[in-house]
Amino acid sequence: MTAPIALSCGEPAGIGPEIAARAWQSLRNTCPFFYIGDVAHLPDDVPTAVIDDPAQAHSVCADALPVLHLPFPAPNRPGHPDPTNAPSVIDAIEQGVSLVRSGVASALCTGPIHKKALIDGAGFSFPGHTEFLAALAGCDRVVMMLASDQLRVVPATIHIALSQVPTALTPDLLRETIEITAQGLRARFGIDHPRLAVAGLNPHAGEGGKMGTEELDWIAPFLSSLAPADHTVTGPHPADTMFHAQARARYDAAIAMYHDQALIPIKTLDFDRGVNVTLGLPFIRTSPDHGTALDIAGQGQASATSLIEALKMAHRMARAS
Repeated sequence: MTAPIALSCGEPAGIGPEIAARAWQSLRNTCPFFYIGDVAHLPDDVPTAVIDDPAQAHSVCADALPVLHLPFPAPNRPGHPDPTNAPSVIDAIEQGVSLVRSGVASALCTGPIHKKALIDGAGFSFPGHTEFLAALAGCDRVVMMLASDQLRVVPATIHIALSQVPTALTPDLLRETIEITAQGLRARFGIDHPRLAVAGLNPHAGEGGKMGTEELDWIAPFLSSLAPADHTVTGPHPADTMFHAQARARYDAAIAMYHDQALIPIKTLDFDRGVNVTLGLPFIRTSPDHGTALDIAGQGQASATSLIEALKMAHRMARAS
């Protein structure tokens, strides 16, 4: 029996508690998971059961949302983050990492955090979840994959200005991104010989140097120099022709050069079902591909679809590993 998935609560003033409850309602009989956070922050209309051991989630999950109770100092006020809760939000993430690394949880799914509240209340020094998890795991380099049933895509550079991309993008960075992605597809998705398609940096992949020379100067020669035995790499491909259905059938994951080149196609193809997967960690981590949505928190408007897909993907990855 696969161990249950740990779901860290994230920012309680956001939509995290209500979508966790809806995810339990959807997955209660098929995908056991437990919530790490304050049971008092969860909606009153969903049954909960405080557990002492993650293993209890299997027997509890059909009838109630299992909760590994972590008391928070302040109540949940939807739409209004309280910085005094920040240390507990961080503690929930750390507990999740510890549980999955010890094997009592099969994967970690993280609820969305509010970085300003973490900075104000706990001096949080990381740009986001991914960097914090990498530090907890002692990893020098991880990559962000956005995945759905229609597309998997990895941006080589992420949250930097477009003007900084040509400088940040180096052969070493691209090599690490390709290798971590290929290893992740093998280990986490059960794909024995991954096929990776690499996008060009410039329009039309430079069109022979007429629209930029990076492809001619180093990207194409670099990709040609790669000779991996356990995966296939092609490119650089014009990004504007990489994401239609026939093109997607030719690869298992696309490597994009910058943030929007990766996120626009997956959010266009499958906005509600996109899942954020961190590859390169020594454990499975997924998360919904959205933020705290403070503006609609507590109003019953939030969709739990991305969290449901993140939990389902974590479950599939755990079974494939």
